[in-house]
Amino acid sequence: MTSECRFLEDLIHQDIPLTRAMDLTVRSWDGNELQLAMPLAANSNHKGTMFGGSLYSLSVLAGWGWLTLRLRESDLDAGHIVIKGGQIEYPLPVAEDSVAICAAPADDVWDKFVAQYRRRGLARLYLDIRIPAAGGADAVRLHGEYVLQRATSGE
Repeated sequence: MTSECRFLEDLIHQDIPLTRAMDLTVRSWDGNELQLAMPLAANSNHKGTMFGGSLYSLSVLAGWGWLTLRLRESDLDAGHIVIKGGQIEYPLPVAEDSVAICAAPADDVWDKFVAQYRRRGLARLYLDIRIPAAGGADAVRLHGEYVLQRATSGE
């Protein structure tokens, strides 16, 4: 596990204790794409498939984690990240361990986000996260709206 993956996994488990019970792990980070994973065994429902709340949490955290790491690499990690809203779809059941994948937005979208944050101390970024099913088709899709707000002194 890379030092960035270890940093993020420790941060998630510290700040969101429920993720330890979900057995969430940071699978990979390459500077462009983040993958978070969790096993079916710790997140199953009464049908033997992945619980929708766990899938939602994994998806939201993939976007949050992607933004956390990208900001850290950009020396812009002095703010608070929250998910303001999102549209989630569950087109297929997940009957196996799952991996949420968050890829970078287009470069111009990222550049606009950074410029707005530097100028106003507040910026919004839309990220798309997916969880593929065993066959490769998307089982879960989240279009999340993440907001970064500059921390005030004393926080």
